[in-house]
Amino acid sequence: MSNLTKLEFVALDITRNNYLSWVLDAEIHLDAKGLGETIKEGNEESTQDKAKTMIFLRHHLHEGLKTEYLTVKDPQILCANLKKRYDHQKTVILPKARYEWLNLRLQDFKSLPDYNSAMFRITSQLNLCGEKITNTEMLEKTYSTFHANNVVLQTQYRKKCFQKYSELISCLLVAEQNNELLMKNHELCPTGFALFPEANVSLHNGQKLKETHHANSSVRGRSHGRGHSRGHRYRYGRGGRFKNSHSYQKWDRKNGNREEKGKGENVTNVCYRCGGKRYWSRVCRTQKHLVDLYQQSIIQKGKK
Repeated sequence: MSNLTKLEFVALDITRNNYLSWVLDAEIHLDAKGLGETIKEGNEESTQDKAKTMIFLRHHLHEGLKTEYLTVKDPQILCANLKKRYDHQKTVILPKARYEWLNLRLQDFKSLPDYNSAMFRITSQLNLCGEKITNTEMLEKTYSTFHANNVVLQTQYRKKCFQKYSELISCLLVAEQNNELLMKNHELCPTGFALFPEANVSLHNGQKLKETHHANSSVRGRSHGRGHSRGHRYRYGRGGRFKNSHSYQKWDRKNGNREEKGKGENVTNVCYRCGGKRYWSRVCRTQKHLVDLYQQSIIQKGKK
């Protein structure tokens, strides 16, 4: 496991699944080390450089392949043998890559990153197999596979005349991100569900509180007799609402009608201060000289 951490790229598997990528990585690293000519046919590189190349290549081989090519000391011969053994993989990859390219459609992917990844994977396989895919072909593949609902967008992108596939895909990725942001904002606060600003809420609550206080004051004034018949056209009783007149109305709960009560009926609430009816002495507002006259009349009646 300690050797795996020292590998500069993935070692060649004995199942040949990663041969094409392994050849590319090996050539790039050898060129970076100045040893790229050692694996070419007919080279005249020094024995020391060939030995360095063999050490590097064997370090990136499967253990089974190391045993199989144990007697090979020339890097050019090793690469030639591996090519004869695994190069036919192109004949397997090429038909599959062609099939995937023909059936590649933008509308079949849920997101643009997935489509972009599939595009580069297929084109890289075709390029490794010797078939070059140009930017024009990649652009046309993308334009022609837009969803039917996005025909207008497809026409707009065509009018921009992109010259490279990377320019088109960058523009599409930005548009997709902006669309996702708009959808998230819409889901957080759908249309028609805007909240009241705090100032309006305070004003609304203050108005309700004022109205409630005014209603409670009116009820308290009527229940205790304060401001009796002052500026109020209607009074509220237990039976319902009636006008402030000499006669009062009583609500008939059975048939839903109101019955008129005349002046002649007895009223139990009598003011002992002035003799007035329908209120008590503690809420009496009769002037003092009238009260004195009434009290004297009561005393004279008692003497008689």
